[in-house]
Amino acid sequence: MSEKLIITPKTKVLQVIEAYPELEDVLIGYVPAFKKLKNPILRNTVAKIATLQQAASVGNVKIEDLINHLRKHVGQDLFAENAGMLYNSAQPAWFNATLITKELDAKVMLAAGEHPVNQVIADLKELPDGSIYKLIAPFLPAPLIDKATSLGFQHWIIEESEESYVVYFSK
Repeated sequence: MSEKLIITPKTKVLQVIEAYPELEDVLIGYVPAFKKLKNPILRNTVAKIATLQQAASVGNVKIEDLINHLRKHVGQDLFAENAGMLYNSAQPAWFNATLITKELDAKVMLAAGEHPVNQVIADLKELPDGSIYKLIAPFLPAPLIDKATSLGFQHWIIEESEESYVVYFSK
């Protein structure tokens, strides 16, 4: 690569690590939750499609701080844009457990080296109006939530533990 990658909120995590291998440990040091990047399955699925903006949300850090931390380590100019995206963690009025019509535990697919995005999006497109889809994941699936939001779905996230999230989707 003759021209080095410019780090922005839209840069994919894997692109950053491939362009600047030394930043893997910097990322992990900055947000301990990023230690999951060492897992080859997550590295080849989630890191390939997750942007730094989404990773910042997962790590609960400001996107500007993360970008500037990484840029400082590789000698790039500092970034000054307020681009953080918030995910809904407060129970919405539309939630009612009796309306859950479909559920997927993404841990099984991820363990097999598959990414659940296509399956979840296909399921959501078939979701009847007024019903709720439940997704269980070992991390905050920020790229998937962003995609579902762009398709008109609302979400609610429950962080059960550092390695267990439940996301409810409704149209």
